[in-house]
Amino acid sequence: MCGIIGIIAKDTVAPGLIEGLRRLEYRGYDSAGIATLVDGRIERRRAEGKLDNLARRLDHQPVQGAIGIGHTRWATHGKPTERNAHPHASDRLAVVHNGIIENFKSLREELAAKGHRFATETDSEVAAFLVTDEMEAGKPPVEAVHAALKRMRGAFALVYLFDGEEDLLVGARRGAPLAVGYGEGEAAGEMYLGSDALALAPFTDRVAYLEEGDWVTVTREGAKFRDMSGQPVKRRVIRSPAGGLLAEKGNYRHFMAKEIHEQPEVVGHTIAHYVDMAAQRLKPYPWPVEAGALTRVSIVACGTAYMAGLIGKYWIERLARLPVEVDVASEYRYREPPVDKGGLTILISQSGETADTLASMRYASEQGSKTLAVVNVPTSSIARLADASAPTLAGPEIGVASTKAFTCQLAAMACLAMSLARARGVLSEARESELVGELIATPGLLAEALKLEPALEQIAHKLARARDVLYLGRGPAFPLALEGALKLKELSYIHAEGYAAGELKHGPIALIDEAMPVIVIAPRDAVFEKTVSNMQEVAARGGRIILIGEPHAAEEAAVALESFLAMPDMGAAFAPIVYAAPVQMLAYHTAVIMGKDADQPRNLAKSVTVE
Repeated sequence: MCGIIGIIAKDTVAPGLIEGLRRLEYRGYDSAGIATLVDGRIERRRAEGKLDNLARRLDHQPVQGAIGIGHTRWATHGKPTERNAHPHASDRLAVVHNGIIENFKSLREELAAKGHRFATETDSEVAAFLVTDEMEAGKPPVEAVHAALKRMRGAFALVYLFDGEEDLLVGARRGAPLAVGYGEGEAAGEMYLGSDALALAPFTDRVAYLEEGDWVTVTREGAKFRDMSGQPVKRRVIRSPAGGLLAEKGNYRHFMAKEIHEQPEVVGHTIAHYVDMAAQRLKPYPWPVEAGALTRVSIVACGTAYMAGLIGKYWIERLARLPVEVDVASEYRYREPPVDKGGLTILISQSGETADTLASMRYASEQGSKTLAVVNVPTSSIARLADASAPTLAGPEIGVASTKAFTCQLAAMACLAMSLARARGVLSEARESELVGELIATPGLLAEALKLEPALEQIAHKLARARDVLYLGRGPAFPLALEGALKLKELSYIHAEGYAAGELKHGPIALIDEAMPVIVIAPRDAVFEKTVSNMQEVAARGGRIILIGEPHAAEEAAVALESFLAMPDMGAAFAPIVYAAPVQMLAYHTAVIMGKDADQPRNLAKSVTVE
């Protein structure tokens, strides 16, 4: 969600704060700001909108200081205005906050009754005045933060900067990520705090992560970690690879375009993690459960990761012969479903910090289920807390709308489905080899599909004039239809819906007329002919059919098509991995044609670390 950076340096920190915040733009934000100490007093610069607005303000109103904090905000409480932008300040301190303080109303009322005057609509300002109140009662800064943390409820990360304290930052983590960076070489004696290692990558690759409930005091001499009770704890310093992963667009107009085109490579990396390419067999996977004893599998995720879970359901049920339930994490965590003790719950998350998914994992674990995390960030909370982890090797994904992370999730889920089937003894060696061969082919097929971009751009010109769009699919193509509709909504703000093609007569057919584009995703599989029948129903009502199918699909459909996108010939088993690419490109080009920001769609955030 929001992004945090803190720096204790030898020279002026403002340029470094801006650089760190630029690394966090992928999280999504609507305002930004920094605070530094100048002659021992807090100086703030904030701006509504993008970081360039803040950078221009700093050009006209530069700020000095060798210690400071910065923030990119995604509004939860209060409008996205400069007044509500972080850092928030009292006359004693400034604070940046990621997350939600659930009991802010009662705390705000209590503090206001004591005479504290609030200037914003945010819950975050409570975090400033609560510590200020403790300091006014006589506590020094570090003790005041500890006392305040005990009173705040919710999921958050915080970093405090104090008036007159030129060598102190205090950070805290509860349900939202926070990392400490250690300078070395020419930067020895410099220290950093950030939402993730990517934010710290311009400065250091030596990183330690706060665990749940930790808080930390950071000075030029290092970092002292404490747990929630205040007891000293040690946190391991690791070498993060993020320094070598500086996000650049290269020759692409947007990060999203670059990441779409990275899919053949990263999907190949992900498959190689699970597959012995030479033997065309799966590598052994260390399941955290006795696979043969499983009676069902639960999958929990949010957003695009949920779509990956829905596709994974088809694969696990077909291959491993196990019933699968798939839940949206925000529903799962509150409906208190019965959980099989010793069963398996699979959590899917790009960031590994998704608040609802993390809470769902904790619930499942508390109920006795074993948990398996399908994540793109191996150092994330979900990855660290799960009983087992299944990495997706997509690398940093900067575009808010997930692309390569999604296809890598699909690749991982395909491998897990086959591995589970093998562990249960329901997948023969011959069939395993056949399926692995199809899976190994997907990176090359993705590269072929990406060559269809010019044709997709032409189709996008037609979609850009539509008010509503319908996506249809059957079998695993149904969740892909849902994902296609989601992508178009996210990026272009055109209303779109995905439906199981067989449900057409149960309502959606009423929407179809000569103005309605209907995108049909129809790989050659066991239900292809059924999908053709549904297309005929659309054609009979004048619908504008855009068919995405294999080379002879249009000929076999024998209906009038507005557009046909001929996909490479391939097996049906893992077609959604390949068919995801045109679905993504169609949404991307429609948004670009309409003048939308494809990397940072309005109101959206990359990593949803609050409810």
